[in-house]
Amino acid sequence: MTRLLLIGPPGAGKGTQAARLAEAFDVPAVSTGDIFRANLKNGTELGLEAKKFMDAGEYVPDSLTNAIVHDRLQEVDAAGGFLLDGYPRTTEQVHELDRLLLADGTALDAVVQIVADTDEVVARLLKRAAEQGRADDTVEVIRHRMDIYEQQTAPLTEVYGSRGLVFTVDGLGPVDEVTDRILVGLAARGLHAVRPVEAS
Repeated sequence: MTRLLLIGPPGAGKGTQAARLAEAFDVPAVSTGDIFRANLKNGTELGLEAKKFMDAGEYVPDSLTNAIVHDRLQEVDAAGGFLLDGYPRTTEQVHELDRLLLADGTALDAVVQIVADTDEVVARLLKRAAEQGRADDTVEVIRHRMDIYEQQTAPLTEVYGSRGLVFTVDGLGPVDEVTDRILVGLAARGLHAVRPVEAS
């Protein structure tokens, strides 16, 4: 029963690693982005509420994000563990997650922080933007997103770091190598994969 949190800047390959780690530990990857999209698609009450903020170009409030994540973690497939991607993003969300897990008598086992050279990540995101025809992803916009990420993430790593949960992994290099680095780090903390990850 492994409960992980994966954090990392845009373009560091976090989504790819989340999927691979979820496979390795046989737990669902719980992404707030995916949850919002699923709730919107299914027209749930939470989804419709979130849509009001998203349509107005505003951040979905913590209270609603917390409710949506809580709802997802109550599903059967998350009973044996999960991998969180994109939540928590604020210290208030950290405290709410603490409350949710405490109510279930559980806690996070580890926080994997993927780091990557900023210039390398910017170059990677610019390449992806060009391939996908996303003209609005300029150097300035990407660097602004990186700055916001740093501002949001620093308090989280401080909180979780004080609990001895954070370990850092270089996100640059071949996908398989990054996955191996993470698995080695988790194994050192007594968290062992239950199935092999297929080579990319």
